[in-house]
Amino acid sequence: MFALTPFEKRGYDLFDMFDGFDRDFFAPERRFSGIRTDIRDEGDKLVMEAELPGFDKSDINLDITGNMLTLSAEHKAENDEKDKNGKYIRRERSFGSFKRSFDLTGINAEGITADYKNGILTVDLPKQQPEEPKSRRLEITSSD
Repeated sequence: MFALTPFEKRGYDLFDMFDGFDRDFFAPERRFSGIRTDIRDEGDKLVMEAELPGFDKSDINLDITGNMLTLSAEHKAENDEKDKNGKYIRRERSFGSFKRSFDLTGINAEGITADYKNGILTVDLPKQQPEEPKSRRLEITSSD
C-alpha cells in the first residue's frame, strides 16, 4: 500500500577495517539518511509517524496530488561567531532537504489530518469505507 525507499546494497571487505571510511565519513549526503517513518494499522485508519528532529512546522509540507501523498521537509541553519573586529572565528551552515511519497490507495484523502510535536510528524490516514451497494425496487407495469 505504501511505497518504500529501497535500501542501499553495500558490501564490506573483511580484510580492510577502514573500507569506505572516507566515503562514509566525509560524504555530506550520508549524514541525513532520509525521513524515517513508521506506519501502523489501527483498524479504521493508518497512522504514520515520521521523524523530523530539528525541523520547524513551517519547514514541513504535505501535498496530495492524485493518489499520492508527498512529505517534504527543508531546513537551513547558519551559525556565525565573530570576534570584536567583526572577523569570523567560526561560521557554519547546514542544509537538509527530504522528500518521500506514499500511495493513498484505499485511503479517504479528504479525512487526512497531521500533527507535529517534539520532532515527530503524526499523520492520520482514515481508510475508505466500502460503499454499500445501492438497491432500488423496480415498478412492474402491465402491457395489456
